[in-house]
Amino acid sequence: MGHSLSIAVGLAVALAPTLAQAAPQCRLALVMAMDVSSSVDSEEDRLQRGGLVAALTAPEVREAFFASDLPVALAIYEWSGRYNQELLLDWTMIDSPRALVEAAETVAASRRSHNDFPTAMGYALGYGAGVLSRAPQCLSKTLDMAGDGQNNEGFGPAAAYAEFPFADVTVNGLVVNAADYEAEVGLIAFYKGQVMRGPGAFVEVAQGFDDYERAMRRKLERELAPPVLGMDEAPAPAPKG
Repeated sequence: MGHSLSIAVGLAVALAPTLAQAAPQCRLALVMAMDVSSSVDSEEDRLQRGGLVAALTAPEVREAFFASDLPVALAIYEWSGRYNQELLLDWTMIDSPRALVEAAETVAASRRSHNDFPTAMGYALGYGAGVLSRAPQCLSKTLDMAGDGQNNEGFGPAAAYAEFPFADVTVNGLVVNAADYEAEVGLIAFYKGQVMRGPGAFVEVAQGFDDYERAMRRKLERELAPPVLGMDEAPAPAPKG
């Protein structure tokens, strides 16, 4: 009996580092993707880049970031053509107000990498899956795809979801609904039918780039809200009699 107990204690001690390493470092790994394809002109890019910075530093978003003891890990990239993705912010643990401000400052200081390529959303999603594959260990993963047009180069979202590791990823969308081009007429339906995926996925709509900050702020509040325990459980049956 004593020998068995000593073996059990020895196993517990040996497994302790492994269990510690397996503990999640954060509650959410959030990667945000910003559209810089040719349909986005320089003024629109200024509005969306500034809108993202303003949304990240808004009081309600800051409160949502720190609504739980576990922090959020954040990464941001911009995308356009097949091979035109640029990482603006690599994985950063938002574990203090200062870390959030520094992340926003990094985006504010960024410069657009491309401006004359089409909208290759499948490639952009694939790039995002790669970024998420090296994220810190978090309780959940979300990819936030923002854009003002439908896929018009290369494979589409369905092929990306079939070929890249998206099994445990929720994809939300932010549609910039300017309707300046024929391809944008059905943009909201495209995002809802082909882009959003996973449990709790949703699409937020900005009515033009002037509305980008408001839509981004609203979307971030919703994404960052800690899940309510038991919200997916079926209600208990009412007592009989």
